[in-house]
Amino acid sequence: MGQNTSTITQTYEVAPGTLSRSKVPYPPFELGKPRFDQSTYLGRLTHILDTTDPKLLLTPSEKVECAVEFLEDYKNGTAPKYSDEQLWQWQRIKNSFFHPDTGEKIYAPFRMAGFVPFGSPIVIGLLWPNPSFAATIFWQWLNQTHNACFNYSHRNASKHTPFNKYVEGYAGAVTSAVTIAVSLQALIKRAHVFSPTTKMLIQRFIPFPAVASANICNVVLMRKNELEDGIEVLDDQNNVVGTSKIAAKRALTETAITRVVLPIPILIFPPIIMSVLERSKYLTYNRGMRIFWHSIVVTACFAIALPHAIALFPQNSQINVNELEEEFKDKTDQTVLYYNKGL
Repeated sequence: MGQNTSTITQTYEVAPGTLSRSKVPYPPFELGKPRFDQSTYLGRLTHILDTTDPKLLLTPSEKVECAVEFLEDYKNGTAPKYSDEQLWQWQRIKNSFFHPDTGEKIYAPFRMAGFVPFGSPIVIGLLWPNPSFAATIFWQWLNQTHNACFNYSHRNASKHTPFNKYVEGYAGAVTSAVTIAVSLQALIKRAHVFSPTTKMLIQRFIPFPAVASANICNVVLMRKNELEDGIEVLDDQNNVVGTSKIAAKRALTETAITRVVLPIPILIFPPIIMSVLERSKYLTYNRGMRIFWHSIVVTACFAIALPHAIALFPQNSQINVNELEEEFKDKTDQTVLYYNKGL
């Protein structure tokens, strides 16, 4: 390292236990590998909780620079000796700030650690009771814009995707979300069989079908070229074995399921909880407290739901060679290969 980086390294040398938010023992460090076992749901959940920790947003830029430089020296075999805990924490910091394929710095609102802090205000707006048509359009647009920027920031850059595909996916998601939300809202307002109270309760659930449908539309439009061209399939040494359309179909299916499951607890539970809380006279006549508790409930559901939904499937999923195209049987002796499903 250069003199300045050495000074940074000494200043931000990681003391064992100071950065860890988990009491799980540290395994031997592997550069570029997850710390937790990705073959189990608990391991994936712990990994996501570690990755989405909002405290990572507060990491000083000097410490981020140190992490990047030090891991590069470790890769080249010129780094000082550090414990496994220290090495894992350097990698955790680097992975939080930079795209793994391009090395580009990810803006704070679109980092994994920033998804809940920056996304919660949008969800609060989506779930606000009895919104106007203008408010419905605005919050659906803002939500899909945030999702599109997040998806692009975490795109799989190992295989080039034309930028117009992202624009196409964004446009399709915004159109479907706004159309479904506004149509359902108009339908319910014109339904004379419901009382005003029932209408208000039903309207609170409108965001879910709109967001879920838009999420699927986004995935299909943005990544349909993967279905046409296939995605890379790798062996256990991360060597590319070939390109598979079957693996691409499975990857998109897993991603679509995650995108539908994620909004369920975020957009379904808060309306139910708030309808119970608002029966209290204290909230009925106190608008400020309604806003406060609405924000608390939505943010809590968001923070709990996000890691559990993402952990449904491994980021790098495995597939049996016998399930792939026939050509793969002649390309490798391994029985299981791997693919990146994307976010």
